[in-house]
Amino acid sequence: MKKSDLDKNEGLKINGQLKQAGTPDRFGSASGAALSRRDQRKQDQAQGLVAFAVKLDGELVKQVQARAASRQVGINETVAELLAKGLAA
Repeated sequence: MKKSDLDKNEGLKINGQLKQAGTPDRFGSASGAALSRRDQRKQDQAQGLVAFAVKLDGELVKQVQARAASRQVGINETVAELLAKGLAA
């Protein structure tokens, strides 16, 4: 058998293995369909949430992200909590 035939057979073998492997969970039906932007906006409005864009210093953003990660909550919840505390004081 020639070297090229061996390479071709190896390629066919790899392709067959890939076809049998199936789809990883992160891409298949197990991934859970993400909401479209329209549906997400409607859900946010139902909860009374309003988009609020601000420009912050990079160091301050890192502190907020670190605080959110340490408490294992989202950045939105962390910022809302910090704003509430700041306005109450």
